[in-house]
Order: sequence, then C-alpha cells, then structure tokens
Amino acid sequence: MFKNLHLLRIAPGWTADAAQAEERLARESFTPCGATQPESAGWVPPRGQPHAPLVEVIQGQWLLALMTEKRMLPGSVVKERSAEIAARLEQERGYKPGRREAKEIKEQATQELLPLAFTKRSRIQVWIDPGAGLLAIDAGAAAQADAVVSLLVKALDGFNLLPLQTQQSPAGCMAAWLAEGESPGAFYLDRECELKSADEMRSVVRYARHALDTDEVKQHIAAGKRPTRLALSWNERVAFTLTEALTLKKIEILDTALEGRDGVAEDEAFDADAAIATGELRRLIPELLEALGGEQPAGGQGAATPATPATPTAAAPAAPATPAPAAPETADSADAAPW
Repeated sequence: MFKNLHLLRIAPGWTADAAQAEERLARESFTPCGATQPESAGWVPPRGQPHAPLVEVIQGQWLLALMTEKRMLPGSVVKERSAEIAARLEQERGYKPGRREAKEIKEQATQELLPLAFTKRSRIQVWIDPGAGLLAIDAGAAAQADAVVSLLVKALDGFNLLPLQTQQSPAGCMAAWLAEGESPGAFYLDRECELKSADEMRSVVRYARHALDTDEVKQHIAAGKRPTRLALSWNERVAFTLTEALTLKKIEILDTALEGRDGVAEDEAFDADAAIATGELRRLIPELLEALGGEQPAGGQGAATPATPATPTAAAPAAPATPAPAAPETADSADAAPW
C-alpha cells in the first residue's frame, strides 16, 4: 500500500484510455542498466508478476509502477582509479596531466569501473484517479516523484499536470489547529509534529509520541514557530503525516478500514489492498483539501492564503510548487514493496 503521496492535479483535456496508456507505457518499459550505463528507469507491472499489465485498473483507479536502477559507484573509488591512470601517464611522459586532461581521465576511470559496480533498484508506485483528475506518486523524495512526472508526461498524449494548491497554506492551517488544540471535521491531532522558527536561527522543535494539545505547543506557535509536518488521523480509518508542501507521509490504513480484509485469497490480495487504499484516500483527500480552505482554481496566482489561528502564528509559506526535475534517488532508500 501507499506510504508517501505527492499529489498533483491532472490538467483538463486529457482523455483517460487505459488500453492506449498500456501501449504507450510498453514503449518505455524497464530494462536493466547496460554495462556502462549509470542508471535506467522504466515501467513494470504494478502487480509484481511478469507479463502482467502495466496499467492495472481496479474499481476505476489506475495503478502503475516505475522501476529505477542505478549503478552504485562511490566517488572515492573513481578518484583512486583516476589517480592511478594519472600517475601512469606522468611516468610515461614526464609531466602531470593538466586540468582538462584530468577531467577526461575521470571519465575514463568511470567507464572502466561502471561494469564492475553493483546496482540498486527502487520501485515507485503510482496512482491515477481519472474521475477526480488526480495523480498520486508514492515516493519518499520529490526527486523521485519528478522522475515519474517526466516519464508520464512524455508517454501519455495530452497528459499535463498542475500543482495541487489550497486556498490556505498547510503550514498556516496546521498552526491554527495546534493553537486551538483541535483539527476540523473528521481529522484528529495525533502525537507527532515538527515546528521551525522563521528567523535566522531556524531552530527546530520536534514532538514524538507526545500530546499536542498542550500549553507548551501553543506557546511555540504563539512565538512564531511554523509547523512543517503534523501527524493526523482521519475518521479512525487512516493515519498520516501532513507536510507544509501538502505531501502525505507515513500513511497507514487502520484496522477499522481493514475489517473484512482477513481471509482474502492470496491471488486476490493485490486487488483488495489496492481497492481499500484508494477507496479510503479518495474520501480523505477531498476532505483534507476542504480543511485547508478548499482547492485553488487551476492556474490560481500567488501563494496560498494563511489560516487565521486563535493565537498568532508565523507567516504561511508560499503554496507548494512542482519540484524541478532531478534524477531519482536510490542511494540509501529501501526498495518499495509491491502492493
């Protein structure tokens, strides 16, 4: 199931055609790195079974998976090999290689070592809700989410994305909830949060397994510290951590939502887990957007409006924007398991 979700709005004009998407994604299916290829990325069956569809459609929800592979080549190893090559050339010619040649030597050393390097794979789950016009990427880092975005936009005709922005900033709303000691609707304050000051000290206060409706927390908010993440639960069915960038982290489907899951046959587990996760989150996300003042219209200008808490808070940050493209992160992250 999902652990961390980066949310984006699908721009109007895209026609959801699963068969066509399957064909397009197949052109960009995953192949392992070649001997001298530093990294590779492509689509794999989300079910985790060979020859299964690349686009699984369950109760109208699309599930995809991107596999990335990177050769792990430590810089210290490249540096050592470069030094060996440079020393040999100096001995043969009687003078040290210049700066320009040193760069070529480093490239030569990298090409020599790449075939010997270990590879690390990382799997990123993707959920598309065509009816709601929503894309959710289960990635631990923004760079991983960006890799998915780039490949989807490239593969699917008319598939464009917009930042998901709310009328009030998540940081401002979280500050208001902490100042009041309660959150709106079916959301409940959990027992973890992180607060940061907006001054040059950038001091940080973190609470873990700690009540948040206390005078101490309210004093930090009154002093101007801004919540960057806050643990919440929704309707006693889903627990998660909301960040100032409107990312959902540490998502956990609670036992109340899993009633009836026991006894599901192994070959039906994927469909059951996916149906439960997407079903719960399809209801949670609109309620969360409403709790944040509602969604800004597509193409809305400017930063999200700060919430008005019961006690003073730090100025709310600008609304989250789509991160700049970057290579997917693989160095120390654990491989994501199939659904």
